[in-house]
Amino acid sequence: MTPDGEATIGAGPIPDVHETSAADERVIPRRAVVSWVLYDLANTIFSMGVVSAYFSTWVRGEVGADRADSVYGVITAISMGIIFIASPLLGAMTDRARRRMPFLVVSTVVCVGFTMLLARWGFYFTAVCFVIANIAYQAGLQFYDAMLPEVSHEGNRGKISGIGVGVGYLGSYIAIGLGMDAVFGSADKPFLFTMIALFFLLFALPCFLFVRERGNPHPREVFGWQMVRESTGQTLHTLRSGSEYPGLVRFLVGRVFYTDPINTVISIMMLYTINVSVNTGLTQLQGEEVGKVIMMTAITFAVIGGFAWGWIVDKVGPKRTLNYVLYMWTGVFLLAAAVGILGLPLAFLYVVACSAGFALGGVWAADRPYMLRLAPPSRIGEFYGLYGMVGRFSAVTGPLIWAGVSWLTISVFGLAPHVGEGIGVLTLLVLIVVSYVILQPVSDTPKHWTARTHGR
Repeated sequence: MTPDGEATIGAGPIPDVHETSAADERVIPRRAVVSWVLYDLANTIFSMGVVSAYFSTWVRGEVGADRADSVYGVITAISMGIIFIASPLLGAMTDRARRRMPFLVVSTVVCVGFTMLLARWGFYFTAVCFVIANIAYQAGLQFYDAMLPEVSHEGNRGKISGIGVGVGYLGSYIAIGLGMDAVFGSADKPFLFTMIALFFLLFALPCFLFVRERGNPHPREVFGWQMVRESTGQTLHTLRSGSEYPGLVRFLVGRVFYTDPINTVISIMMLYTINVSVNTGLTQLQGEEVGKVIMMTAITFAVIGGFAWGWIVDKVGPKRTLNYVLYMWTGVFLLAAAVGILGLPLAFLYVVACSAGFALGGVWAADRPYMLRLAPPSRIGEFYGLYGMVGRFSAVTGPLIWAGVSWLTISVFGLAPHVGEGIGVLTLLVLIVVSYVILQPVSDTPKHWTARTHGR
């Protein structure tokens, strides 16, 4: 128990969080860790319910099957392009601020508000609302990731991150479940998007209320031209001074190449499933129902994967864990491509879903702790801004690559949508292989930071 009578973390699925330094002893309350984990569940409701599932099917209904991939890819790329530019600046702002939590609260509320407006007043209005909502979601994810040190220490960071991933994917059950015919159904998209937004907010509230930050002992001006100039200069210096931050630039480049195909496949999973289903003789509505079941299957294995990979991270380190994850993704992409190109039975998509879900849990369980191994503690916000920036860059290029390949194979060469998408999956597989090669020289050995690299 803490002095105020609150239980701290002990036995059970969430490990003890007890950190001792030369300056003080830090005991993190159980409810703080649970609340941080619940935010992972909350934002997954948005990412799965809006980005991966129902917004893409809304676009398909508006523009038709042949144009859905390219139009959805362009809309997503616009939103990710904007947050790509803003990510380092947002990270630097939170490093200068007294606390990060206000940034997380504002970004969440903005995302919730614009999600409620989706599908209400025409195609272009909805596209703009999606762009704003996705920007706010991505910004909030960046602020949230940077708060991992507030609820963990070096010895259990992989486990806490993995628990966040595993519990977070339970939010996908909620997101897909809300669109099931037995719950709210997906026919009334405005109402469905509103319910997704409200559930996002509901599960985010504990994080706002119970995660207590140690705070920045040296806050500086957060808004204004001087902040922009200083933060931009510091970020550019960081990127140029790779020797001061061993492995940082190489990790960031490698992260572009593995998040690019993974994020893209997540975002088009529902469309791909529908097109494969239609090829087997099902209607679009039947294909959507099959897609929901397949995505729920993937989610189940993502939950298991988050817990399993988090344990592996603490045992073998984030680098080796990420290597194992990339091996698994290579097999997933090969099988997924074969389903579309060779016209394999729909049952093979369930195998793809199980494997992809388990591998997906490993990506975020491993690379959040990996990034913390490369970041000086006083500049976590800035470094997570760079981490987020490359993720957003990949989220721009991935949809554009997908849109380009889909247009070329389906619209120009006249291939069936499921075949064109299978070729697109093979194209993305190349990026996975490139990322593996880039990352091999990067060490995940904990660093001993000097005052200079701390940014003091």
